[in-house]
Amino acid sequence: MIRHIDSKGAYAHSFGALKDETVYSNAWTGVDYRADLKDKMSIGMKALNTETGGAGTTGYALIPIFVDPRIVDVTRKFTPLVELIPRVTNQSMTADYNQITAKGGGYTAAEDAALPEKNDTYDRASTAIKFLYAVGRTTGQAQAAVPSYILEGFQPSGAGLGGGETFGSTGVPNARQLEVIMKAREMRELEENLIVNGDADTDSTQFSGIVKLQSATNVVDLDGAAMTWDDIETAVRYAFDGGGRPKLAVASSSVVQDLRKLIIDTFRYNPGDMAGSLPFGVSASIVLQTMVGPIPVIPSMYLSNTSGAKQIYFLDTDWIEMRVLQDMTYEDLAKTNDSSKFMLKIYECFIMRNTAFNSFIDDIL
Repeated sequence: MIRHIDSKGAYAHSFGALKDETVYSNAWTGVDYRADLKDKMSIGMKALNTETGGAGTTGYALIPIFVDPRIVDVTRKFTPLVELIPRVTNQSMTADYNQITAKGGGYTAAEDAALPEKNDTYDRASTAIKFLYAVGRTTGQAQAAVPSYILEGFQPSGAGLGGGETFGSTGVPNARQLEVIMKAREMRELEENLIVNGDADTDSTQFSGIVKLQSATNVVDLDGAAMTWDDIETAVRYAFDGGGRPKLAVASSSVVQDLRKLIIDTFRYNPGDMAGSLPFGVSASIVLQTMVGPIPVIPSMYLSNTSGAKQIYFLDTDWIEMRVLQDMTYEDLAKTNDSSKFMLKIYECFIMRNTAFNSFIDDIL
């Protein structure tokens, strides 16, 4: 079926009362009736909108992309132990120290008795320095094109508990500086992880950390049971009996949660009564009052929260050190293509000069 087309109506919609073949625009003769026809003519175009120009890969063609100058590190982790554990210079490729492992002891004797000497026993402990690296590379194009950014929540301070600013921001003016700063942060997180979980027996390039070194000494093994206040007192007593005076407790975040509930239920504390402080501006929200005095507790993001495998460590920090042959150092590497490569490195190891001064509770529900 052929439908009727209203050609006259279509003509009138565009040109109104103008006769057919009327010249309505001619720049040479000065004729321009388009202003009079604007209500009749739409000029055949729709309004400019956000999709004009067609969709591109990152947006629409006529609308520029404005990126927030702030970058947030969604993988960030607190590294309080890196700051709290004393860093001690070391002149050799091994950290060596002596221990008195047994005393001959004093004794009683009769009048004018023979006086034999009683020898003490000494032992030499030696821990190898290990090598930590972070390597980055920036192309020339990235250096020219990447604008300045602000790394939000980058500079860490504090243990992750308590009020106040725990992560500060830092500015990075170009791509190379961004890469260098991020590699420095990665080195700090590597250090923190090794301080807690390093295992030289599993990976010879690592130094052993708290979990490995303390694994067989002064343990209260709950074997999947819930922790009680008696368990805390027992663990602290083990360290005391071994000659230690714990000054810091490190636990997984779920154990810190357990402790808060335990203290509130057992002693009727208010949460606001748990505040305490540590050196270097590191804040703690729980301070345990024990037989050796107050022990602040900080959570570690590197300890397990798995039920039945949670832990808390009581540490005498006077005898725990990072032995450092060379602290964090920047060094340019060989230039390849249109790019600049660099590395950050640390030569160090972690030592606990006597694990008997410490203790821990293992396998907490």
